[in-house]
Amino acid sequence: MGKINAIITGVGGYVPDYVLNNEELSRMVDTNDEWITTRVGIKERRILTEEGLGTSYMARKAAKQLLQKTGVDPDTIDALIVTTTTPDYKFPSTASIVLGKLGLKNAFAFDFEAACCGFLYSLDVASSMIASGRYKRIILIGADKMSSIVDYTDRATCVLFGDGAAAVLIEGTEDEGVGLQDSFLRTDGKGLPFLHMKAGGSVCPPSRFTVDHKLHFLYQEGRTVFRYAVTDMSEDVKEVLKRNSLTADDVDWIIPHQANLRIEEAVAKRAGVSPEKLLVNIERYGNTSAATIPLTMWDYESKFRRGDKIVLTAFGAGFVHGASYYRWAYDGAKAAAKK
Repeated sequence: MGKINAIITGVGGYVPDYVLNNEELSRMVDTNDEWITTRVGIKERRILTEEGLGTSYMARKAAKQLLQKTGVDPDTIDALIVTTTTPDYKFPSTASIVLGKLGLKNAFAFDFEAACCGFLYSLDVASSMIASGRYKRIILIGADKMSSIVDYTDRATCVLFGDGAAAVLIEGTEDEGVGLQDSFLRTDGKGLPFLHMKAGGSVCPPSRFTVDHKLHFLYQEGRTVFRYAVTDMSEDVKEVLKRNSLTADDVDWIIPHQANLRIEEAVAKRAGVSPEKLLVNIERYGNTSAATIPLTMWDYESKFRRGDKIVLTAFGAGFVHGASYYRWAYDGAKAAAKK
């Protein structure tokens, strides 16, 4: 047997029906559509409003669509990975809940947490599992219910985030020149003071005090995060291009983490990638954390052709960041028609 390359063979997605647009937000906090659009490029975001439903619900919906589109027998799935910052519970894993709801009989499941960089990191992990030859089919899901940790009285953060999920099927092939070619992943550990949730973990367990003082909501120092995100993501893209003897002109598409349109545009510009190659959907979904990159794949699947050179890049709490070089493995137009 020759070298096994890990390829994405299908994409499924799910976003909740409820649309929280800028006009409605402006009635909740002191903001307006022009301010939000100019600074972050978001017009609306999807919110999971049904009581009792969490991240696993969206992840299951995305995975179910993926299985329907690809026609894969669920019994042939070897592993299921959910990357999320907003698990249903501290334990058990969200992945175990999704697996149970899908009825996967021959798979194991686990969660992977790397904040907004989760999909990028776990794609590398899942691809390595496939390349080992020990696993044939893996479902990887990026899913987050960010509305569950957002303070809707804080105008600096509540305009940014939304809920959603997307799933990819990863399989092996001996075909050359397709699949995950390289990943440049880094963690610098400087990010704790600037982006975190203060309470709920072992350092500061839940209490009446933490609830009363709103310590279970996301905290972010936006300017600092913006600066690090632009610098790290653009340098990571340039590094992965250099490592693979590519120029910016060789890239067919760049898919950045959807955090802020100005960040995405700055990253592409610094890396020398033409604006028309930049794929974004932040205006409709906001920042869905670990779901943003696979949701962008889901939205733009019809544009992808076999052999397309795609660069993925992300940045998140920690700080975690990186870039990957991926070559698309199938005609996306035919697959997208099965949505």
